[in-house]
Amino acid sequence: MAPLQSPEANTSRRDGSNAGIPSDADHTLVFNHVSKFFGVRKGGQGGAGMMVALKDVSAKVQPGEFITLLGPSGCGKTTLLRMTAGLLRPDEGTITIGNTPVREPRKDACMVFQNFGLLPWRTVANNIEFPLELDGVPKRERAERAKHFLNLVGLSSFGDHYPHELSGGMQQRVGIARAMMREPILIFMDEPFGALDAQTREQLQEDFLKIWQQTRMTVLFVTHSIDEALLLSDRIFVFSARPGRLSTIIESPLASSRLSEDVRTRPEFSAYRAKLRKLLQDAH
Repeated sequence: MAPLQSPEANTSRRDGSNAGIPSDADHTLVFNHVSKFFGVRKGGQGGAGMMVALKDVSAKVQPGEFITLLGPSGCGKTTLLRMTAGLLRPDEGTITIGNTPVREPRKDACMVFQNFGLLPWRTVANNIEFPLELDGVPKRERAERAKHFLNLVGLSSFGDHYPHELSGGMQQRVGIARAMMREPILIFMDEPFGALDAQTREQLQEDFLKIWQQTRMTVLFVTHSIDEALLLSDRIFVFSARPGRLSTIIESPLASSRLSEDVRTRPEFSAYRAKLRKLLQDAH
């Protein structure tokens, strides 16, 4: 069994393949000494102070990589995700996509939330079409693209249904399809399967890996689950407890096999899980 590795300097894909990925660095995501602070009130004195949510994060993500952000609650994973999506600003350092600093949300970088965020008065198809409706895309083109992505997420016969008529797993599929409508180069996922039951969660993990294999979007995926990180990732960014720091970067030892088999059934899976848990404990 190969040991878990911590190759901070290695920023390329684990298998060395760039199939379906742009050959240049136009979409490379770079975190350069990123920190974030939040103001807090101090006890009953009425004073104010600063909480360090994230401290001095530096890393590079190549186009087409699947990266999971793993760490304890409150370590800044979602904060980093939101800064990368342009929803928050770093207080120190920079985040760039290509050579462009992230200062606001981009149309080619989309978010999938844990709570689905579907509009209840719109049908599934109309929910999926919504981003392109905002962009002024003609109705016929929106409908054709929505049909394509409905089929991609396995909901081709549910376009005329409303969100309340779908299970939680199906609603999250709609959220994923909506995020892909603009064919983004980056997709941000904030514990998207965390609210689902175990069986549905495992099925969506497998299904999303297949979607990612077809689209080769760059994915930043927040999770608290060691199993999920091992199953999905090319690399795992392990964060320490607050103040959140990027303590180590792990190349997933199962990355090369996860697209062709259920790696959870392999004997070494539990051993890798135990090693990753130990790294998390040491990072506290």
